[in-house]
Amino acid sequence: MDYMFSQGFLGTRAPLFMDVVTLIVAILPLLVYGAITLARKQFYKAHALTQNVIFIVSVIVVGYFEYGVRIGGGFDAFIKGSGVSHTYASIVLVLHVIIATLTLLYWSVTIFTANYQFMQKALPGKKSNAHKLLALKTFLGIVFTSFSGIWVYLLLFVY
Repeated sequence: MDYMFSQGFLGTRAPLFMDVVTLIVAILPLLVYGAITLARKQFYKAHALTQNVIFIVSVIVVGYFEYGVRIGGGFDAFIKGSGVSHTYASIVLVLHVIIATLTLLYWSVTIFTANYQFMQKALPGKKSNAHKLLALKTFLGIVFTSFSGIWVYLLLFVY
């Protein structure tokens, strides 16, 4: 797995795995929005399939990221070359972790509940309004996770 720590492709001092994860995190809101658009156009099966695939790939990416961070020495190893104070970067990281964790929980509930309700024929239908509200909160969490993840990347590898 040494390839993970080779030079990344975004032109920073970040290792390859960080660039890959950051790129995926950056486009994630666009992918999810595309899946939401399918539901708005009443392509419900395509919406469900797309959301499930995006969710599963995202969980795998988080696992890949966590593995890379642990093997790479953790936050302290990555902050060493940064011009940003350790305290400031730590606060931003904690904020990102809180947002990302809550988003993953919301997203998990949204996906599992929607899959169950879809099989029970309650979606689309009588559960649609509740699903839309939970999905909106999840989508906003994904957007905030994306922005805060990019912020952490910039603090660690650009500034």
